[in-house]
Amino acid sequence: MLPYISRRLLFMIPTLVGMTLMVYTLIALAPGGFSASASAAAGGGAPAGGDPRIAEAKFRDRFLLDEPLLTQYGRWLARVFPVKFGTRAQVDATGERIYWPASLPEMIAVGDAASPAEVQRLAESMAAARASFHAAEPELQRQAQYRQVSREAKTARESLVGALAQLRLDLAEYAAATGQSALVDSRGELPASRLVALRVDTAHELWSSVAASARVANDAYAKASAARAVLEASFESRPFREAGVGVIPGVLSVGAPDLGWSRTKNRPVGSLILEALPVTLLINVVAFPLIYLVAIPAGMLAAARRGSLFDVLSGGVFIALWSIPVVWAGVLAIGFLASNQYLGLFPVAGLHATDSASMPFLPSWGAAGFARGWLLDLVWHLVLPVTCLVYAGFAVLSRQTRAAMLDNFNADYVRTAKAKGVSRRDIVLRHVFRNSLLPLITMFVSIFPAMLSGSVVVEKIFSVPGMGSLMLEAISLHDAEMMLANTVMIGCVSLLALLLADILYAVADPRVSYA
Repeated sequence: MLPYISRRLLFMIPTLVGMTLMVYTLIALAPGGFSASASAAAGGGAPAGGDPRIAEAKFRDRFLLDEPLLTQYGRWLARVFPVKFGTRAQVDATGERIYWPASLPEMIAVGDAASPAEVQRLAESMAAARASFHAAEPELQRQAQYRQVSREAKTARESLVGALAQLRLDLAEYAAATGQSALVDSRGELPASRLVALRVDTAHELWSSVAASARVANDAYAKASAARAVLEASFESRPFREAGVGVIPGVLSVGAPDLGWSRTKNRPVGSLILEALPVTLLINVVAFPLIYLVAIPAGMLAAARRGSLFDVLSGGVFIALWSIPVVWAGVLAIGFLASNQYLGLFPVAGLHATDSASMPFLPSWGAAGFARGWLLDLVWHLVLPVTCLVYAGFAVLSRQTRAAMLDNFNADYVRTAKAKGVSRRDIVLRHVFRNSLLPLITMFVSIFPAMLSGSVVVEKIFSVPGMGSLMLEAISLHDAEMMLANTVMIGCVSLLALLLADILYAVADPRVSYA
């Protein structure tokens, strides 16, 4: 069994990579792609004034959207994978991971940008910048120093990106004026990769604008390089605690997956999940045992008394409940059971009353009468969401139990047990039900992914702040980091649930072997 489990765990890695790559690609190919979530984080479109193409270039560089898709996916996968390579990240007080400073955009070699003198000047400016940096001694001062240096590096990088975008626009205008429009891309720019094919005429009237933009870009690149060098030195001073556990310093470390930063909520994705997941688990931990406690005994009794009044009535009732849409049931429950115009027996939304924080934990009697307390208030709020979550599951599980047991009732070993005088109770419980467990185990392990993903419909109707509501909001706001984190979580749980099913098969049926 252990070799089999080890192989299955190893096979989970490429399976997860394939799943996440597919979802990552679908998000990237969707209308807006990753730019949609980044645009929501940036507050919408480009700022007023100036060339919108320059603003777009700054926007895309801010979220590293100009890199190839596989490069973006590889960077995201490196954050999520628990085995880390390279310099260890650091974690600030908000929980955000701080990584080694990103490389600067590719420089456009026009004019003196690639000359030996310019390269030497750039190297000297970077060395001088690093030499001038002195880390503060108290940790809090180092953190404040890093934030200041990070802001300066960000400003210098934005200036560089804007200067490079202006240079590409000037080069595109020059190419169009000199009959080389084929080199201009769909954005109206001349990419650095096509610069080699550009025929240069320094006597042309537009070349002076290109040369001026090139000098501005060269100066911006030198300043951005110096600012990045200072940022590297500040990062090396370790202003924040390091993430994970180092195995080989500077090369290999192990740490918790970094699920990213929600651009729409400006918070770590992990903290959002930790807030929503307990709510979804609470509802499902109450709902699913109720389904099994009702459906399995009903299915067993229906199979043992096939054709009886109970078999017909239970099957009809469960099928009727299963045919009722959850949306309709939830709306009716709110309209008739929760609305004060009718019964008003239950709360309309949420999991607690507004004054629940001041309630005692358990119900009590006092001078003011009965106080239901925090626990009873929670149960009161759970009644309608749990009811809408469980009623449809009765039919599926009970009919599956009935069908599996009926197949075994006609088996030879049952007739043999009856001939030996084994009691009907033992035949049903110890023989027929045990041999009917395999399909029930398959259904049981499929519950776990649903417990983590949440019921979008139920949570939305009753305003329950669980994983379903969180994911629905993430999809509507194009929060790619949240969607990818949920994919990783559901994928891991699904694969582990399948492994658990295989183990339970071997426990329930001795004929199943993985040797």
